[in-house]
Amino acid sequence: MTMSVLYKADPVRGAVWAERFAQLAPDTPLRVWPDIGDPSAIRYLVAWQPEDLALTLPNLEVVFSVGAGVDQLDLARIPAHLPVVRMIEPGIVDGMVEYVTEAVLAIHRDLFDYALQQQARVWKAMQLRPAASCRVGVLGLGMLGTAVLERLRLFGFACAGWSRSPREIEGVECFAGDAAFDAFLARTDVLVCLLPLTDATRGLLDRRVFAMLPKGASVVHVGRGPQLVAADLLDAMDRGQIHSAVIDVTDPEPLPVDHPLWTQPRVRITPHIASATRADTAVDAVLENLRRHRAGERMIGEIDRTRGY
Repeated sequence: MTMSVLYKADPVRGAVWAERFAQLAPDTPLRVWPDIGDPSAIRYLVAWQPEDLALTLPNLEVVFSVGAGVDQLDLARIPAHLPVVRMIEPGIVDGMVEYVTEAVLAIHRDLFDYALQQQARVWKAMQLRPAASCRVGVLGLGMLGTAVLERLRLFGFACAGWSRSPREIEGVECFAGDAAFDAFLARTDVLVCLLPLTDATRGLLDRRVFAMLPKGASVVHVGRGPQLVAADLLDAMDRGQIHSAVIDVTDPEPLPVDHPLWTQPRVRITPHIASATRADTAVDAVLENLRRHRAGERMIGEIDRTRGY
């Protein structure tokens, strides 16, 4: 029996996926939902939110997320024997590196303050500081966090990272575990959140975290919306504890039009666009994982269900 792949996400991108599968893997048909054909032929599901498909496809072998995270999936509704794989491909990495680098540079070069001066038609230069004087700290040292730090190092920023388990990255001061968390925050002028959403990280960016940062620190939030306690951020900004924030993810999404984050002059909001899966390189990544799965090898991006990522 032919083993098929079912794609359930953006249909426009799905057409690109189908074309690329036909070119690179003609023996592995890709169907775009809702055209699933014979349900018993579906062995692999690629989706953003599969809903109950994982329960209704009798011969399903793997569930792939089209995004870098899996927090949008209800793992309780995906049978325990099925591997769940998050997307790891160059397009996601490149987009995130570009976004965070620009955000850190904008903060470091005082562009929030210059934007306010422009609105007031004020021509006033601020003191130029070397990048080495700006201490950047990244929460999360997975694929994205590591790539971001490697790029920021090239500008001369004093880089550090924090993760649950110990890591070593050349030129980066690495902190690990709860015992090192406060020390990491205390040395961080620009805090970048790239953590996955778990029970442990929900609401993590709160009043206590902001208080532990040096006075006048800034935040770049590109993790997941529910990790940020927006009211605590706004309060910290009103008190001058936090100077500015770049926010790409909110809770809820879209952010309601009357939400006070919109009107804070030193908050920049973007609609969850820091990075996105590129159809061509995503297909390449999935095909490599199909090869690995058929060969009995561990797939790249396969999650640990006990951790949720």
